[in-house]
Amino acid sequence: MRDYKKIIFVLILILLALQLVLMSKDKDVEPAEPVVAVSTFAIYDIVKHISDGTFEIINILPAGVDAHSFEPTPKLMASIEKSALVIYSGAGLEPWTSGFHFEHGSLNISKHIKLRELESNEFDLHEHHDHQCAHSKIDPHYWLDIKNMIIATNIITQELISIFPQHKDLYIKNAQKYMDDLESLDEVYKNALGGCRIENIITNHNAFSYLAHRYGFKVEALSGLSPETEPSAKDIMRIMEHIKEDGVNTIFFESFVSDKVMKSIAKDLNVEVDVLQPLGNITADELDNNATYQMIMRDNLDKLYKALMCD
Repeated sequence: MRDYKKIIFVLILILLALQLVLMSKDKDVEPAEPVVAVSTFAIYDIVKHISDGTFEIINILPAGVDAHSFEPTPKLMASIEKSALVIYSGAGLEPWTSGFHFEHGSLNISKHIKLRELESNEFDLHEHHDHQCAHSKIDPHYWLDIKNMIIATNIITQELISIFPQHKDLYIKNAQKYMDDLESLDEVYKNALGGCRIENIITNHNAFSYLAHRYGFKVEALSGLSPETEPSAKDIMRIMEHIKEDGVNTIFFESFVSDKVMKSIAKDLNVEVDVLQPLGNITADELDNNATYQMIMRDNLDKLYKALMCD
């Protein structure tokens, strides 16, 4: 009987020893892959090209969802909180960031960009439609100016180097290549839109003013900064008058909102209707096709070239 008790005691000691060994091994397990969370497609594209797979990227916005009205789920918020860095666009584009606790660090890109205030006629439209919007008088769509994308790339590169210094040389090399490609894209835009017969584009959403100011055309929008606002009959009549007066042959809408009004206007006035991508987010199809900022911007340019009747 005593021998039996001794055997049980020895077995208990062995089990305790094994448990201690396993616990010590758990402490030595390699930490999970670092994560960086990003809030818009334009930022995601920069981070993806710079990082070259050195960390996981959480794209906060699901494909096909408008950035202006998106609210992350509690589960997603928990993932964001665990990120080594959260990079967001700012300038009122993501209301959910207000009051959010960034545990490990955050980067608001808009703090490093010269933001554009809406002009008086644009602000009147904005006030009429978006009186509850967080944007105030600031247009948040700054990434559509390619020069702002270059600034953002520099800022993001320095921030990533500070967190992952072991990859400094890789990040600098990748960022330089990315910025060189952006400079080339800027030249393509300037050459293509240098001489056009039409001055205005017609859109459902006032998202393209940075692009227009950089390349010398104007934007007439059916609604303000938020694409989800409903246009009034007065707004529809205003846009239809512009189409007639300016000789516009193509009007634009976005993938994430209803195309009903713009298609109705196009049918009534016998003009074409097409999608112009503001690049705050992308569609599921664009995601599946591995679309990049530059690919979509070149597609936008083809459509602008046609709509503005450029030589």
